[in-house]
Amino acid sequence: MRASAAVTIGVGATAAVVVAALVQGAGDSPLSTALSLAVPGQYRSLIQESGNTCPEVTPNLLAALLTQESGFNPKAHSPVGAQGIAQFMPSTWETHGVDGNGDGKRDVWDPEDAIPSAAQYLCGIAKDVQNVPGDKQSNMLAAYNAGSGAVRKYGGVPPYKETQNYVRSIQALANKPATGSGKTATTAQASTAINAATKMIGTPYSWGGGNANGPSTGTCCSPNGRSGKSITGFDCSGLTLYAYGQAGIALPRTAVQQYTASEPVKPGDVRPGDLVFYGSSLSSIHHVGIYIGGGWILDAPRPGTQVRYDPMDTMPDLIAVARPSSHHTQEI
Repeated sequence: MRASAAVTIGVGATAAVVVAALVQGAGDSPLSTALSLAVPGQYRSLIQESGNTCPEVTPNLLAALLTQESGFNPKAHSPVGAQGIAQFMPSTWETHGVDGNGDGKRDVWDPEDAIPSAAQYLCGIAKDVQNVPGDKQSNMLAAYNAGSGAVRKYGGVPPYKETQNYVRSIQALANKPATGSGKTATTAQASTAINAATKMIGTPYSWGGGNANGPSTGTCCSPNGRSGKSITGFDCSGLTLYAYGQAGIALPRTAVQQYTASEPVKPGDVRPGDLVFYGSSLSSIHHVGIYIGGGWILDAPRPGTQVRYDPMDTMPDLIAVARPSSHHTQEI
């Protein structure tokens, strides 16, 4: 199959309507924050406003923290009980959650409450460790991860590998300079990605599996409790990450992040190599595949399956099609 060939999408009527309505409606398309990962557009104003709560918290830092904590998933729920887009533990939310949108409720699952709460909580922590020597922002992030007591005890970022890596990764994201929107994948790059993914047909599905080097063991656990720890393979976004890595385009890890790192395309402009996304909203995308033409995608569908061809309307919640971009970053 030649990626440059003209293609007519043969999707079902429902899928075509969904793509037409929602992809075209994404003119307010997700923007990134001077990060290597993009920020869904619906959270832009919240992050801009909340990211100026105190000097130690900036919009970019807040966006980086939300990227690290949940990948902007407002329904995220960690194995230890952390909840929502900002991953508050219930006890912390009870003390520090605020009614950010003034609707009379403090809802940890509502980004309009959780994002301002995260900013105010960070600022409270910054004040709590303001007299500790060293970089104030680093100390604040370390206290967010390990607790204010540990930062005061060690006179700065404590000697915990997890905390040191946490501070380093958040600041690296927050301080990455914006490069502006870059070029989307060429037909040659799309062809390379399709060929790379095609060679992986038959590779087992592994939750959390796959990276730029190929199949890998995954993590635990899928929403249905399936672990990828003992399976070498790909999940859906691991496959697309690998395929485009062979074409010289570095995609972020999750499907929702891959959407925000890509340029939405209209149904009539879809071509082989474009990424096809599924979810009830742009912030809750749960699946991604590579369009190959004729109404078909290449994907890693779910635990218990293998990398394979599927019809484009394989899932009922097809929401968008987008073309990977090598540098899809803008100031928030």
